Amino acid sequence: MPKMKTNGSAKKRFKIASSGTIKRKKAYKSHILTKKSAKRKRSLRQSTVVSAVDIKAVKRLLALS
Repeated sequence: MPKMKTNGSAKKRFKIASSGTIKRKKAYKSHILTKKSAKRKRSLRQSTVVSAVDIKAVKRLLALS
């Protein structure tokens, strides 16, 4: 059976933490930033963890399992 290819777009969007969790950036930080409050933009800067229901799909895209 051939090797499973890694999805290129997923490779750029997700990182594996040392603990094994998958990190992602938050959405809504790319444009139309003038109407968003400074507090909201500041919170969008931090990365977060992929939700439990999406982990299986993301791992398949990254060819991890």
